[in-house]
Amino acid sequence: QVQLVESGGDLVQPGGSLRLSCAASGSVRGISTMGWYRQDPGKQRELVASITLTGSARTNYADSVEGRFTISRDVANNTVYLQMSSLKPEDTAVYYCRADAWLPEGSFYKYFEFWGQGTLVTVSS
Repeated sequence: QVQLVESGGDLVQPGGSLRLSCAASGSVRGISTMGWYRQDPGKQRELVASITLTGSARTNYADSVEGRFTISRDVANNTVYLQMSSLKPEDTAVYYCRADAWLPEGSFYKYFEFWGQGTLVTVSS
């Protein structure tokens, strides 16, 4: 199993910056990708950004955050960060960290998705 703990959510003014952190523990060697998702009440959870943890870092961003958000990794500490800049009111949401992992189950490996508890980001003046 993998446990994820997010931190960094806060109230910030439009145009401001914030950095979220997601620390993984447990069976971290099985993690292939980690990502940040966000969800507004009444809306579907959407991908914000993701990054691979094996080999060279490959990143993926939602169009709505491209150029404003940067995802990065600290492999040694099993932590992923989301640096958010030029924040807009529409970025307000609960941000969730997700880890995709392949873990041994018997003689095989099975795919798992693990989620953190979420951290609230509010962009408002």
